[in-house]
Amino acid sequence: MTANTERDYDHKILVDALYNEDITTFRDIFLKLHPYDQTKFFLKLEKDARMHLYKFLSPEEMASIFENIEENEDNFKQYLEEMNPTFAAQMFENMYVDDAVDVLNELNQDQLASYLTIMNKESAEEIRELLHYEKFTAGSIMTTEYIAIHANQTVRSAMQILKSKAPDAETIYYVYVIDEEKRLVGVISLRDLIIHDDESMIADIMNERVFSVKVSDDQEEVARKMKDYDFLALPVVDYQNRLLGIITVDDIIDVLDEEASDDYSKLAAVSDVDSHDPNPISAAKKRLPWLIILLFLGMLTASLIGQFEDTLNKVAILAVFIPLIAGMAGNTGTQALAVAVRRIATGDLEKDKIGKVLLKEAGTGLIIGLVCGIFVTLIVFLWQKELFLGLLVGISILSTLTVSTIAGAFVPLIMHRLNIDPAVASGPFITTINDMISILIYFGMATLFMNYLL
Repeated sequence: MTANTERDYDHKILVDALYNEDITTFRDIFLKLHPYDQTKFFLKLEKDARMHLYKFLSPEEMASIFENIEENEDNFKQYLEEMNPTFAAQMFENMYVDDAVDVLNELNQDQLASYLTIMNKESAEEIRELLHYEKFTAGSIMTTEYIAIHANQTVRSAMQILKSKAPDAETIYYVYVIDEEKRLVGVISLRDLIIHDDESMIADIMNERVFSVKVSDDQEEVARKMKDYDFLALPVVDYQNRLLGIITVDDIIDVLDEEASDDYSKLAAVSDVDSHDPNPISAAKKRLPWLIILLFLGMLTASLIGQFEDTLNKVAILAVFIPLIAGMAGNTGTQALAVAVRRIATGDLEKDKIGKVLLKEAGTGLIIGLVCGIFVTLIVFLWQKELFLGLLVGISILSTLTVSTIAGAFVPLIMHRLNIDPAVASGPFITTINDMISILIYFGMATLFMNYLL
């Protein structure tokens, strides 16, 4: 039996157990599944089956499922509304604090206050501490469930603390060393604790060079630092270097996915590419704003062509090459845009000056334009038997591809310098702008050399 067949078979047994109120069979199979598989099973259930499941699982077991549900899941809020408020509050108490905060941040103030009131005082206080941090900052994604020790302890006493706090900590691979005022002074790995003698002092074996991030740092910058240094966790400190929490690698994976989806949405001129709204009207509302802007820009392109009506009337063959020139300009601009945004996202831009980057892109555009221009000139000459028409289209291609490549790189680089998200310079936006540039170059040159065309 294959893994997929076995999983489908278990699914049928689990669903039957839910409807038959067979809690023993259900729990025996369900609790052996990986939390991810438990979540996938839960998301496939109908409402009446979920109502049975809430009775079969404890709040702690349900917490493991909810930690794997994405906040943008379509029925995310409905799941909470189905649960008994006390059951839901206890579920939040058993979730890692940062995961609980991610969920609660999506609720309105009345719902949030209701759950915090029901929770035990300690859990509610931990959640409140994280809720006030600005979204998309290190503070908003950190967890307070970490292990800290003091430099004047021995390895033996540190291991005792580790054993007592490990069940509630999100990670134990790094143990952070603090002073009496909770300032971060060092870090020690679990490996170092294990291999050193019990009587060794933490101050003697800890690493004093600790990489940390400020609580107000942007989450994308934090993700880049963790990726560059291959950390499993990063401590978060305030401006007095007091340890506030840690950010773990699983949270950074979520950030990277979130940032990539956000950038892709903007590059595609869609407000939320991760949205799976089955309602066509809602989906259209999310896509229309950018499209309306692009529609008006398209009208500007059309009006530009209208300005060269006399040129088109005299040499109608020019209209044949409008899609070719505009399309090539849009394509090269989008390529340059993608390269520039990628360079910004990975932090490579800091190694080069904007002028140097633009000069490189200009050279790239010139080479691409020259090669494409020669090909187009030959093709048009062999097709139309008009050498000057071929030269006109070829030179237009050369000029537009060079300018479009520079424009595709210039716009996001300038936006980055102005602290504006460069992904806003979406592919369709750059394409439309380059359409106007290409039309101006093409028809401008055709008008200028009209006598040769006639």
